[in-house]
Amino acid sequence: MAERVEPRASRHAPPSRHGRRTRWNPWSARQIADRLRTRPHETAATASGRRRSHRSADGPIMNGHSVRQGIRMARIIAVANQKGGVGKTTTAVNLAAALARTPKRVLLVDLDAQGNATMGSGVDKREVAASTCDLLLGEATATDVRVRTQEDFDLLPGNIDLTAAEIQLMEREDREQRLKLALQPLRGEYDYIVIDCPPALSLLTLNALTAADSVIVPMQCEYYALEGLSALLETIDALRARINPALEVEGVLRTMFDVRNNLANAVSAQLTEYFGDKVFRTIVPRNVRLAEAPSHGQSIVGYDRASRGSVAYLGLAGEIIRRQAEREQTGTHAHAPALQENPA
Repeated sequence: MAERVEPRASRHAPPSRHGRRTRWNPWSARQIADRLRTRPHETAATASGRRRSHRSADGPIMNGHSVRQGIRMARIIAVANQKGGVGKTTTAVNLAAALARTPKRVLLVDLDAQGNATMGSGVDKREVAASTCDLLLGEATATDVRVRTQEDFDLLPGNIDLTAAEIQLMEREDREQRLKLALQPLRGEYDYIVIDCPPALSLLTLNALTAADSVIVPMQCEYYALEGLSALLETIDALRARINPALEVEGVLRTMFDVRNNLANAVSAQLTEYFGDKVFRTIVPRNVRLAEAPSHGQSIVGYDRASRGSVAYLGLAGEIIRRQAEREQTGTHAHAPALQENPA
């Protein structure tokens, strides 16, 4: 058998903090790309057959949405990454606002105890009558918790009470299913449900991934970006096997991108090379107006629609809708396009 030849360090490898070029390991990127495409010990043909034959608990998957008794159900997208400060909440709020402008019927679920998605949507987390904590504990229904925002999407607000909810849920047998069961009555009322996850692979995040059809992974183009992605994929693999076989990675979203940064450009190129269509074409830039919007209780679309941040999130919404339209035309399952095989 031919000896395996390790790849040489790329001349585009990102520089270290001391100015010397450090080695980028494309094998780790390729391994993650393979896992995005198929399950362990599963060929591409088997994976394709599994996706075609899948049926959700609500009924068959048709045109990217679950169908129950002839009613088209919402597509649930979790925005998750256990690494903090990568733009999860920013993405969740602005994607919800951008989708609502298309116009689509959108529900945003704040599952982070910090309640930033709630505040960023113009709702005071300290004054809500009920929150997602009450929803998860069964003390209120989704209809009781739901509020309307000024940007034409609905919100299930979150606050610090979610910390107590996570502790109490640990003792319940159906603890990973609480959010999924709570959202069931609302799925026929929306086109998209977007879930803002906390910055950890906690029980709250597991609830989001159990309820979701797909996951958007926001990530900065940094040297260790793949590390967090690998850990998240391990969790997704486990959930597929145990609870949610329909769960897929919708796409990787590059956030806080600065084109002047050579390291960011190098990592972005590697992500695109190895992950193919799993990387959204949309790139969210570093943008002052995007950072200002939450302090005004608005999305960037409502705060400054002409800004670069707004254009980026409107573009992301457009990508998601176009992928949906392609699935409807081909009659395929609800998941994102498969990765392109990288040539050896």
